[in-house]
Amino acid sequence: MSVLIVIPARYASTRYPGKPLVALRGATGEAKSLIRRSWDAAMEVGGPTRVVIATDDVRIKDHAEAFGAEVVMTSKNCANGTERCAEALRTLGYGYDWVVNFQGDAPLTPPWFVGNLLDEIMARPEFGMATPVLRCDGKALNGFLSDRKAGRVGGTTAVFGADKKALYFSKEVIPFTTKTYADDEATPVFHHVGVYAYRADVLEAYLSWPIGPLETLEGLEQLRLLEAGQDMLCVKVDAKGRQFWELNNPEDVPRIEAMLLQMGVE
Repeated sequence: MSVLIVIPARYASTRYPGKPLVALRGATGEAKSLIRRSWDAAMEVGGPTRVVIATDDVRIKDHAEAFGAEVVMTSKNCANGTERCAEALRTLGYGYDWVVNFQGDAPLTPPWFVGNLLDEIMARPEFGMATPVLRCDGKALNGFLSDRKAGRVGGTTAVFGADKKALYFSKEVIPFTTKTYADDEATPVFHHVGVYAYRADVLEAYLSWPIGPLETLEGLEQLRLLEAGQDMLCVKVDAKGRQFWELNNPEDVPRIEAMLLQMGVE
């Protein structure tokens, strides 16, 4: 199985301009950019994979090539990371069984999340794409709720059926629950891990589907697939004691740095 891992990165984020180049200090005090840490995480996946960074900004290109990454330049017109992955695939050719969209703002993504994702999608050929979901403990759920209360856009949550088919994704906390959970208590809320595995034909078709009202309202690229009637497999993953968080806002920088310190990541 041949796998292309694409890390989409853009400089002109409306919520956090220049985010890929933001420095994050690890356990030794060494600062590495967000895109460097995301690339390091993707490189740990291993196997028959090729890892590229897809960007439209020369500042990101020059920075990434300086630390040894392969870079594919894409259009500034890409509306989201999935479109950028599709454009990168067109540039590199279609000689891949699967394309993985590895989010450039998720440097804490464990490599086994991608491995679990690919294992599950190969076992369920009726699905043309898949994405991981991680059950929240009380600490993670309370972090989501604190972000919402403060008016910050934090992580995304997911709901899915008994067959693991995705029903919906939201930047709100779903499903609703009135219960208060202890930090180490399992909750019914699943954090959507922003990694996607696409069959090449599904990724190509994505470019032809219109942006629907749900994608417009939530600002979530995966909703275009659901609105187009594409079944999406949700794969439950286990963090195995590791913490997971994305960098969505400037307030997330100290949170992620604390996690890097706690996990001993340089």
